[in-house]
Amino acid sequence: HSPPRPRALLTRPLPLSPAAVVGAGLGGSAASYFLQQHFGPQVQLDVYEAASVGGRLATVTVNKQQYESRGASIHALSLHMQDFVKILGLKHRREVAGKSAIFSGEHFVLEETDWYLLNLFRLWWHYGISFLRLQMWVEEVMEKFMRIYKYQAHGYAFSSLEELLRSLGGEAFVNMTQRSVAESLLEVGVTQRFVDDVIAAVLRSSYGQSVLVPAFAGAMSLAGAQGSTWAVEGGNKLVCSGLLKLTKANVISARVTGISLHSSEGRALYQVHYESTEGQGSAFYDMVVVTTPLHPSRSNFTFENFDPPIADFPAAFHPSVTSVVHGYLNSSYFGFPDPKLFPFTSILTTDTPDLFFHAMDNICPVNVSAAFRRKQPQEAAVWRVLSRQPLDKQQLKTLFRSYYSVQVAEWQTYPRYDAGRALPPIVLHENLFYLSAVEWVASSMEMVAVAAKNVALLAYNRWHQELEKIDQKDLMHKVKTEL
Repeated sequence: HSPPRPRALLTRPLPLSPAAVVGAGLGGSAASYFLQQHFGPQVQLDVYEAASVGGRLATVTVNKQQYESRGASIHALSLHMQDFVKILGLKHRREVAGKSAIFSGEHFVLEETDWYLLNLFRLWWHYGISFLRLQMWVEEVMEKFMRIYKYQAHGYAFSSLEELLRSLGGEAFVNMTQRSVAESLLEVGVTQRFVDDVIAAVLRSSYGQSVLVPAFAGAMSLAGAQGSTWAVEGGNKLVCSGLLKLTKANVISARVTGISLHSSEGRALYQVHYESTEGQGSAFYDMVVVTTPLHPSRSNFTFENFDPPIADFPAAFHPSVTSVVHGYLNSSYFGFPDPKLFPFTSILTTDTPDLFFHAMDNICPVNVSAAFRRKQPQEAAVWRVLSRQPLDKQQLKTLFRSYYSVQVAEWQTYPRYDAGRALPPIVLHENLFYLSAVEWVASSMEMVAVAAKNVALLAYNRWHQELEKIDQKDLMHKVKTEL
């Protein structure tokens, strides 16, 4: 997709009519914040949301306490998320230590201990230097990825995902969206056994998918698994409501059904059509940012009067189920007949045909007081179980001796990753942008925040005809000389 060039007619002052943002999850709230940051406080923002603010950053209530049902941890290097927390006066949630293990369906293939050196020794004993090779590979990707913050601080934007990736890591980064993480790791000398045991377990717990996910999405997920992570005290969704409040965005409780193109005085005007409890309505905008996935499995969205027409989005989203269970763990299923001796708070799984769940963890509430302590393994605790299908009675019985409550959320959380698929466009029309396209590169809170900043800069640079700030080559060199 070569994005349409902005027309020369756009050399004019700021939009007087408001801009629309479709979706009030992290993408929509971050886009609203960044749009206002660049266009100034006078830009009016209408944010459409069919469900609740926060999108996939949702919580469930068990015994009057709230727990994250998804989007639980944020990587330490997530600079935009760190910024949001600072700006909004939020706090990092207190860390509660716990140990992980990887389960094959019959036994634990890897167990974490309290001793860092013993963990390293076990990794080395089981897998040789594979884990060092993995670490070097992930670090190299992350180091290049971190360049985006410098580019964005200097006002540079990218009109396609390919251009963005190219500016960070050249063709190698673009290729990482076209081949699997397994292939890339085997190439740098990581063993098949390490891929099958450890890499598979991490990808199942993050994306609910296999080692065939593209290498870039895989690298981002693995970075989150080996780096230090944090979460927001009170729930990660507070970032979304906080940013929308800060920008004084007008949140409209409605489902957007489509966008049609009109023109007035030779410029594009977008009519957003929506359905709310009061019936159907529509409104006109100079600029629209779509942050909900435009895939038939997620939304039936129509585009009208566009010439050429806006192409379909063929890819699908991956169904996943989160079950939040308040109950007593059946530790004997994991080989611990005495529940008191069960040492793990987080269980990842290998890609075994008979295993009916991807991962489970003993979760803490979103408000962790200084007096908070984890439940003992023999006590009833709140567990979050991730699986492909809803758990049936028998499966719940396998994992829990007994339980008080089960709350099930079925999501289409992540794209169904498929190495070799073309990436969707960011620019759908002159001033119509698709933020969720980034999820096909990798899906995490920080990737969405980076994409929101990119879309805001792209919209601003196109609007003000600052074309030298878009898709610049050799940015590393340029940014160095600008300093």
